[in-house]
Amino acid sequence: MKTFSEKVREARTLLHLSQEELGKLIGVSTRAVVAYETAGTRPRPRNLRKLAEVLQVSVDYLSNDEIDDPTYGIEKQPYVEETRKLYGSKAAREIDFLMERNIALFAGGEIPQEAKDVYFEAVMQAYLECKAQAKAKFGIKKNAD
Repeated sequence: MKTFSEKVREARTLLHLSQEELGKLIGVSTRAVVAYETAGTRPRPRNLRKLAEVLQVSVDYLSNDEIDDPTYGIEKQPYVEETRKLYGSKAAREIDFLMERNIALFAGGEIPQEAKDVYFEAVMQAYLECKAQAKAKFGIKKNAD
């Protein structure tokens, strides 16, 4: 089991990036990267997403010391990010929760990635449709003059 610091340092090293280069790519100081790698300091959510993207690992991998697979959950990230853009951070956490629970359905089986993508797309579309209906029904009504 690796710590957050070990995972960041290892992934950065595999990509042949200096701490300074990594900092520039994610928009933080070299000092912040050093703190990630030595003090176990964790970045804010937005920077964590950038860090995972640059290091080519999943947010789940960086966030959870018990996850050893750098690609664990990476297939759900595009859906989470699309939801974040449409409805914000709370909705992104909700869809992430839904996707995480659904990943377990594929455990132990050999399902083509295309089939997983179709499934995740359907889950996301159902979620977004429910959000749109809730917004239409319960959202703030504008006065028609």
